Amino acid sequence: MTPHDPAVSVAAHPPGWYIDPWHMGTWRWWDGEAWTAHISEATEAKPRLPSWLSVPVLIGLVGTTLFMLLLLVYSPGVTLVGAVLGVVPLAIVLPVLTWLDRVEPEPRSSRIHAVLWGAAVAGFVSGVVNSVVALTVGEEWAAVASAPLIEELMKGLGIYWALRRREIDGVMDGIVYAGWVALGFAVIEDVLYFADALEQGILTQVFVLRALLTPFAHPLFSAWTGLAIGLAVARRQSVAANAFWGYGLAVACHAAWNGSLTYAGQTGNQGAIGIAALCFIGLFMAAVITVLLIRRDQQRKFIALVPMLAQRYGLTAAEVGIFGNWQRMLATRRALPRSQRPYFDKVHAALARLALFYRRQGGTDPAAEQVLAGQLYQARSAQSATGKRY
Repeated sequence: MTPHDPAVSVAAHPPGWYIDPWHMGTWRWWDGEAWTAHISEATEAKPRLPSWLSVPVLIGLVGTTLFMLLLLVYSPGVTLVGAVLGVVPLAIVLPVLTWLDRVEPEPRSSRIHAVLWGAAVAGFVSGVVNSVVALTVGEEWAAVASAPLIEELMKGLGIYWALRRREIDGVMDGIVYAGWVALGFAVIEDVLYFADALEQGILTQVFVLRALLTPFAHPLFSAWTGLAIGLAVARRQSVAANAFWGYGLAVACHAAWNGSLTYAGQTGNQGAIGIAALCFIGLFMAAVITVLLIRRDQQRKFIALVPMLAQRYGLTAAEVGIFGNWQRMLATRRALPRSQRPYFDKVHAALARLALFYRRQGGTDPAAEQVLAGQLYQARSAQSATGKRY
């Protein structure tokens, strides 16, 4: 079935909303045998900017770029060293987030937007606010109070922005987008920390602590906010109410970590850092176990729903065989040329969103289903157009 040729038979497709063969801007109901007169306007507006960009990110990029250029002018060597070392935590965290994203692959443009939000929007606004607090009240207040409050707020807004873009469908999505946003923020912050540490002669200590021992600090803090928002979506609860307690836990963890480092720096009590590091490692391990359990649960439920999705949306036997077996799905993707993998991921992501849609509490929404079904239809059509057959 193609949207350009109404004469093509669609008998293999079950009843549902599909892109209107005569008008690409609308959706038309297929009753299983013929097109009906029931149409619905598409609910997804065409973006004015590329999907990896938004107005807040654009503004933040301008501010961050100007700031980094100033640093290069005044301290080129120090800034370049900080930039090079800042890539190390990125190399550690990025593969983990990519692995988590395999449950429901997010569009590359959406991941780029989340990282840019963390680096440009959260990083720039937090830097300005923290600098003002440090100059007016003191660096201790900036570290223990201002930084946790404003940084977690700005990162949380990045997660919420992804929700507004209809990119968060459940718990794992919330955690993954929290990780992408936090990763962007951490990279910018690490560059500044490493540059400052080089000037103070303590680069080795700071690098080991931030890059090697606690590269997941910011993703771990922000994961609470992402978890809360993801739960709200999955359970059809108030996003604002859930985000409030998630933000509170993120701030508490962040403040406790910064507070222990500040205390150790003021008193010279290195034991405080050791205790804080042990607590952080314990919290990190608990988070890892929780995320693994959530990921495994989503895998199991997705596989269980594939037969139903196949019947409702007309998947082929080959597609059922692939997406109905997690290991075979991963093996199929690995065997594809790199140019083919984005098309495969789009089909996988569309199916995963539909699976989450049917698992949500509170019933189904026909308008939302028409959008999700359309995404699956478009993904399969794009994949078929490449000529690749499973």
